[in-house]
Amino acid sequence: MRLRRHFDHGDSTGIDLAPMLDFVLNLLIFFIITAVFVKELGIPVARHGGGASGAATGKEAGSISVVSKDDGEVLVDSRVVDVRAVRANIERLHAQKPEWGVMVTAEQDATADLLVQVIDQIREGGVDNISFGTSSS
Repeated sequence: MRLRRHFDHGDSTGIDLAPMLDFVLNLLIFFIITAVFVKELGIPVARHGGGASGAATGKEAGSISVVSKDDGEVLVDSRVVDVRAVRANIERLHAQKPEWGVMVTAEQDATADLLVQVIDQIREGGVDNISFGTSSS
């Protein structure tokens, strides 16, 4: 009788890549969907044209000028006022020109605490249109 050789071609020694491809496809879909919903938070900034000298006066730019100096003084429309008096001055000036906003200019070495107090007083004075700038002098 003739001997037949039996070869088992069914056994494979390779790696099945189908589960890995399914996993990568699922990750890709997950990252695409989550990337659409990620939104960065930011603060809207209104920038005025011109240099710091034109914006610091406020009259040319159509805004009320508030300057926070590095020695702790606060100037409202070129007048030295106490921080607690900023609100009253802003209310008075805003009543005269209700379409104007407020331009807050802080000197380079002015403290953040003073600047926050000034901004709080401006908001309590009824003005929400606040722009910011810096000054070196």
